[in-house]
Amino acid sequence: MEKRTPFTAMALMLVAATFTGLAQSAEPQAPAARGKYLVEIAGCNDCHTPNYAMASGKTPESEWLTGDALGWQGPWGTTYASNLRLYMKDKSEAQWIEAARNLRARPPMPWFNVAAMSDADLKSIYAYVKSLPVAGSAAPSYVPPGVDPQGPVVRFPAPPANVAGK
Repeated sequence: MEKRTPFTAMALMLVAATFTGLAQSAEPQAPAARGKYLVEIAGCNDCHTPNYAMASGKTPESEWLTGDALGWQGPWGTTYASNLRLYMKDKSEAQWIEAARNLRARPPMPWFNVAAMSDADLKSIYAYVKSLPVAGSAAPSYVPPGVDPQGPVVRFPAPPANVAGK
């Protein structure tokens, strides 16, 4: 038992030193790099990048955030994920933050998640999108309920009556 105590103490010191070193060497990310990270973990590419989910996230960054012609159809009509590069092309950082705070988009866009982001996070996303070259074309326009959209769609069923009113 006595021989294990110094070994255990030494092992614990090495582990503690490793974590201390990691904490001290961590540097804040540049805004565009943080924005790229936020775009990835927030799932922006899931809808705003063509075929991202089908490619298991292996879509080249050159195609990220260029919008998609895949429609999202439900009781609200058919919506399309916009080309964020075009959307932000002529926007200032302040205009983007105001737009993000006041966004009220149709499903499946989680606008409430965007509105809940900190100003620092929104500024980082803006910096990242602005660091990308303008590419792609505008996504198709919204199609109201009862009108057949052109092209492929993901169909969401209407919620059951007992859930819709809650």
